[in-house]
Amino acid sequence: MNPKLSLALGIVCISLSPIFVKLAEASPVVCAFYRIFFGLIFLVPYCLIKQNLKVKRKDLVLALIGGLVFATDITLWNLSLKMISATVSTLLANLAPVWVGLISYFLFRKKVEKLFWIGTGAAVVGMLILVGLREVLHLQFGLGFLFAVVASMLYAIYILITKDILARMGTVTFMFYNMLAALVFLFIICLINNDTLINYPAADWLYFAGMGIICQLLGWLLINYAIRYIESTKVAITLLSQTVVAAVLAALMLSEKLSTHEVIGSLIVLAGIGITFLESKNNTA
Repeated sequence: MNPKLSLALGIVCISLSPIFVKLAEASPVVCAFYRIFFGLIFLVPYCLIKQNLKVKRKDLVLALIGGLVFATDITLWNLSLKMISATVSTLLANLAPVWVGLISYFLFRKKVEKLFWIGTGAAVVGMLILVGLREVLHLQFGLGFLFAVVASMLYAIYILITKDILARMGTVTFMFYNMLAALVFLFIICLINNDTLINYPAADWLYFAGMGIICQLLGWLLINYAIRYIESTKVAITLLSQTVVAAVLAALMLSEKLSTHEVIGSLIVLAGIGITFLESKNNTA
């Protein structure tokens, strides 16, 4: 599959996550646990049939660490979704491109093109318009805000880890170990919190399955595949479109109407993302 198409389809899949989390009558950690659980149980049979789970110890450790980072990321984001509005939480949690650019430049001394920063700036402005200045101005800097910001940092770290390891490991193999570590971590957190893992309504089990199969398994298989071939900074900025797609899906599935500022903000976000994919004069390859 074309990596850009794979990335676009993956973003559509993961954009359903905030809707499922909002609809489910379960704690954020339980939602995160079942998202990984259902994704993993549908991935295991394929891995066992193909017998492609042999990896080097170093790559195994990195994949497991990536799973822990990812599990912490979605747990904090889910907690934020329950504390503040979904749009503001998604805005903050998707600041990952900024962190990816900064980490790439200061830590790895990797040159970041000017077009990336121009596009990122435009996309962030678009997201502020999409969310609404009133929401931003009245934003309270509580735990929900903090959780979303930390989640965005972990999101960036996960993208960078994934980019490195997928150069040497197959996407499905990486997903298996990544999700296995995340599942164990989230199970332990559920036990510590005394969260119940049973006795949920039938509708909630459908939401859990949707998170696992659509958002986690299908969505991140597509995104991780794209990460193998597209620069991590470009992947990170493209993931900002998740906010736009989530708003459109909410309008279609939850009968929420898109206001004028949401439409304008969405168009600016998409334009900013497009700018980052333009070739600079110094890099026309």
